[in-house]
Amino acid sequence: MSNKPRITPGGVAQAGAAMAYHTGSWRTQRPTHVHAIAPCHHACPAGEDPQAYLALLDEDRPREAWEALVAANPLPGVTGRVCPHFCESACNRSELDEAVAIHSVERFLGDEALAQGWAYPVDPPAADAPIVAAVGAGPAGLSFAYHALQLGWRARLFDALPEAGGVCRSAIPTYRLPRTVLDGEVERLLSLPGLEFQPHMRFGLDFDLQDLLQDHAGVFLGLGTQRPHPWDIGGAIPADLHNGLDLLKEWLDHGSIPSYRRVAVVGGGNTSVDLARVLKRAGAEHVYLVTHAALPNQGESPGDEMPALAREVAQALEEGVEILTHKGVHRLLLQGERVVGVEITHMKKLPDASGHAVRTAFEGTETVLPVDAVIPAVGEVIDPTGLEALLNGAPYLKTDQDGFAGHALVYAGGDMNGRSGTVTEAIGDGRRAAMALHARVRDVEAYAPLSPIAGWEQINPAYYEPSPRIQETVLPVAKRTGCAEIEPGPSAHQAHREAGRCLSCGMCLACDNCFTLCPDQAVLKSPENLEDGSRYVFDYDYCKGCGLCARECPCGFIQMIDEY
Repeated sequence: MSNKPRITPGGVAQAGAAMAYHTGSWRTQRPTHVHAIAPCHHACPAGEDPQAYLALLDEDRPREAWEALVAANPLPGVTGRVCPHFCESACNRSELDEAVAIHSVERFLGDEALAQGWAYPVDPPAADAPIVAAVGAGPAGLSFAYHALQLGWRARLFDALPEAGGVCRSAIPTYRLPRTVLDGEVERLLSLPGLEFQPHMRFGLDFDLQDLLQDHAGVFLGLGTQRPHPWDIGGAIPADLHNGLDLLKEWLDHGSIPSYRRVAVVGGGNTSVDLARVLKRAGAEHVYLVTHAALPNQGESPGDEMPALAREVAQALEEGVEILTHKGVHRLLLQGERVVGVEITHMKKLPDASGHAVRTAFEGTETVLPVDAVIPAVGEVIDPTGLEALLNGAPYLKTDQDGFAGHALVYAGGDMNGRSGTVTEAIGDGRRAAMALHARVRDVEAYAPLSPIAGWEQINPAYYEPSPRIQETVLPVAKRTGCAEIEPGPSAHQAHREAGRCLSCGMCLACDNCFTLCPDQAVLKSPENLEDGSRYVFDYDYCKGCGLCARECPCGFIQMIDEY
């Protein structure tokens, strides 16, 4: 804006006219623009700002929307399919009708970028830029390397396997995550200038931490968890015991697993649900999923629900998986060393003498389940090889919120820290670690100051029409027999329509309400976006602080503050 005197739309620039009287001097409060963080942004572990990319897609600027998305998350085609959608659980729109289907838009943008061949908006680092190392080419390591490039570093990525992708490749079935999508995003990442990928390099065998620290300016460990939790029932272990994650890997690598007629899977996370569905596809007549928890989103046991994705649980039930909730394996029934059944009992969290909730078996509720096999899918721990000094006997690697492992310039994230159980959280771990390492070495601030969150109480729902959420297409159960993707995804029309449902929480909509409704015509309009993201300036010479603009701002971008 220029420094020339501003004239309000109804003003008269003549001596003695109303413009000479600065009525804003009567004011006790003044309006101001406050760009608050949308709750979806605050809830996203990867650091995505859905409000920003939804707005750009709504303006029919898909490539710019994708660039805003991959500023935080380099794998949107992956996370749009496998993330539990923390953002949607926080979406203010759910107070009006239904949450925006943010994951559908995220997936659409990721797929569109692959189809159109859009390049990541990352400048090549200088040829002599320092090199940082990432061990483990899963979502955490890939994210760390990508964000290190964004910050001007070169990155070297190591993995024991021949291909990058980590758990996304080894443990997520293709009916949830097609390999064409995973390969497309991973290969495009690995082709970025300044990023070097070294496969077939096993940490603790081919190199160790000291080797990395000698040759690199910093190290990120994203090794994941590869060893199953020890599992037995009263000391009994079947001779042919298989771990759930190992069987999933066998299915993905070879397309086959041992054949069972009746089988019990023990667990409640995504691995157990995926394995149960794969066993049905492999021909098992009865697949029982035995879990201590309740079904998700049933409201019967808040805080005690299966951690698996609700939609995956629902699809498993549709496919014939029998989920036995609030149950635990009490005893194995063996014939020699072979399982012929399991005795299960009802279990629930009850407070103990100190008030802590603990799993409690209900005596007298035992029932026998005849099965050919029992397969635990109860989580994994770190392979300690090469990490003994850092782990100090612990099953996970303790880090601070930025991933700092307490040793030199070593950071870690993903499943290794025992906190991040999803792909999206792992991506966020890699991002935060890259920013923290950069800040520590360069002696700069890692993050911008936190902004307030735009809550539902700041939204004026009168300005939004009810609009139903898109209905996502799902393959009929009869067709879910092979590797075909179960959820085909939204069309371009659906994605654009869904982007238009965003309330733009905490950010200017350019709706003109403040401009047209101000009784003192004390809001000036700019033809271009200003520094605060709006197109409006308050003329405090004539604003009397009535607060009408703040009350009628649909998205809570205008707030009243005390004048003094």
